[in-house]
This record gives sequence, C-alpha cells and structure tokens, in this order.
Amino acid sequence: MRKKRVLILSEGFGSGHTQAGYALAAGMKKMNPNIQAKVIELGSFLNPTVAPWIISAYRLTIHTNPGLVGLLYRKQHDKPLSKLTTMALHRIFYHHTAEVIEHLRPDLIVSTHPIPTNIISRLKAAGLNVPLYTVITDYDAHASWINKEVDRFLVSTDTVRQLLLDRGVYPENVKVTGIPVHPDFWSSEDKTCVRNALNIKNMPTVLVMGGGWGLVSNHRLVQQLVRWKDQVQLVFCCGSNQKLLDKLKNDPRFAHENIVLLGHTREISKWMDASDLLITKPGGMTCTEALAKGLPMLFCESLPGQEEMNREYFVKRGYGEALQNENVLEEWLRKLAHGEQLRLERGSQPSRFDSPAKDSYSPSRCATEVAKTLEYPQQREGMINVHGIPVGI
Repeated sequence: MRKKRVLILSEGFGSGHTQAGYALAAGMKKMNPNIQAKVIELGSFLNPTVAPWIISAYRLTIHTNPGLVGLLYRKQHDKPLSKLTTMALHRIFYHHTAEVIEHLRPDLIVSTHPIPTNIISRLKAAGLNVPLYTVITDYDAHASWINKEVDRFLVSTDTVRQLLLDRGVYPENVKVTGIPVHPDFWSSEDKTCVRNALNIKNMPTVLVMGGGWGLVSNHRLVQQLVRWKDQVQLVFCCGSNQKLLDKLKNDPRFAHENIVLLGHTREISKWMDASDLLITKPGGMTCTEALAKGLPMLFCESLPGQEEMNREYFVKRGYGEALQNENVLEEWLRKLAHGEQLRLERGSQPSRFDSPAKDSYSPSRCATEVAKTLEYPQQREGMINVHGIPVGI
C-alpha cells in the first residue's frame, strides 16, 4: 500500500503563503509518517525566469506605493478574479499544471494562495477528480480565494468563516482550523534554557522581525529601541535581507553586548521562546506563530489590506497592540526593563497577557484536519483526470 500523497501549491508573493504550506506538510508528517507532502510555488516552478521579476515588481510596489496596494485590495475585496485574469492564468498555467498533477498523482491538493486555487478549480471543472482544499493564510478573506470547485476551506477564525458563508459557500465546506504553523511552534521551551542554548543573556528580550520587507530599516523605531540596549536585550532579525544585515553590522550603534543581529534562520521558534515581546509587521504567519507561543506583539507599519485586518484581529483579542506613537513602545520597554508583567488593554479593563495559545487556537488543528481526511479518502476509482488517465493508483 503506497503512502498518501498531498500536493501543496502556493505562490511567492510574501513568504507567509509558502511558509504555511511547509508548516502544513511538516505537521501532517508528524501526525502520520505515511503521508508524503510536496510543496511547490507554482509560478516559480513552472516559469522560473518570469516569476522572480513579477515577485520583485510586487515587492517594489509595496515599498513605493502601499496606498495603491491597499486601494486595490479594498476595491476588489468582494469581487472574485476577473474573467480576464482567469483566462490569463489558464493560458499560462493550465496545461503545465495538469502535467504536474498527472506526474505526481496526488490524493489531495491543498492551496495556500488564491492563484493555485483558481487554476486547480478550472482543472476540476474540466474533469480533474482530486479533492481541493484551500487554506486561507490571513485573518480576512478576499473574494479571490473563493471558487465553487473548492471541496473545503480551512480558515483562521469564525469571522473568516462567516465571510465565506456570506459569499455563498456552503457551511459544510468551511472548517475553522486556524492557520497551520510548523510543529516547532506547537510547544514552548523554558526561557532560561533556550537563552543558554542560543548563547544570549538571560534578561528581558525583544525580538524585532520583518527585515526582509524593510521593517528593521525603520530608523525611528530602531533609534528608540537602541536607547534601551543597556536594560533590554534586542534581537534584530533581518531575514533574507543580507544587505540590511551587513549595514547593521557596520553601524557602531549596534556594536553592543545586548544587541543580536540575525540573518536568515531556521530557529525562529527558539528565538520566540527566548523573547518576552515581538515587534513585527502583522503578517498572518508570523502573528500565528507568536500566538502559538503566547508571545505578546507590537505591530508596526501594517500594509493596507490583509495586514490591517490581521492587526485588527489580534489587537481586538488582546494579543497585541499597534505602535500608533512612540509612547506605546516606550511604555512597553519601561515595563519590560523593570520586570513588570506585560499587560494589554482589553476593552476598558486591563488584563495580563497570558498565553493566547491556551484560548481557542490549537496549532496542530489544521494538520490534524487534513491528515484525518486522508485516512478516509473519497471514493474515486474509475474517475479520470483532464488527460483521461485514471486518478486512482
């Protein structure tokens, strides 16, 4: 008996979509070693020459004109992909994607981005008989995610579920699972032990993330943080932004025993365990990882659109606070430096920030849901895919 095969499709517009795919793959593997999952960024895989140019243009637009990105997001929020866009995706990806599916013969396809969702949906409408699940990787649901050919939507919250229901998705096709995170985030390590393992000081620690998209280059934020370097340990994670990392290393302000400069790392789980506070952009994946760890968050420079919605969710639930002015950060750093319990305002009543992972979010739930589905596969013998080849093995 062969192992169950899951094809997870994403796109490289921001790291969160693909990161969610790899997290889901690792989680399913932990749940059931007999599951084989392959993650593919569809555009980069099928067109490795053009895709990087498109992604670079997207990043440039975000940096230079975020207002335009937000305007387009809000204007199209309740509209599915246009016929022109769908036709373009069809011409670019349709046959190549069908060939990939024919070669890999998955038992289930999972999409973590609207583009693969719409491509696979068109294949299903043409006769492909492989279940399609869509994991929505934010705390909002743009209409571009929605397609009637999707067999099940896995969403972050009840609010997102209701958005889908309001747009005509059948209730039985929507499951609230939370956004998947890697199994490393399913549990936490003792702060003192993990700090020793990372060879950093056992003192109040702030983790600053978002370097890959420019957050660490926010000069006012960085300057304010650096003023606290004698009382608070500061960890700046620059991600894949090597140019920024080199710049910080050559800046004398950062040559201090309580400042740690990180590039790309696979140990974010440990760095979150070592930290008392996270300063980040409100990307869906990073916020969910912090949620799983019970790590308070301060949000800086939210992009108009889904990041604004992510921030709104976490602030309303009391899991984070927006950095609306310098006084907010100053107050948090003062409390941290003086060993005070970190508190957040929930409505009019202040309450201690106490491990939101113990609230309604279960970090393993999404992987569990998909793995459970594979144990009871749909009957598909005799069905054929778009090329007339039997789907069942």
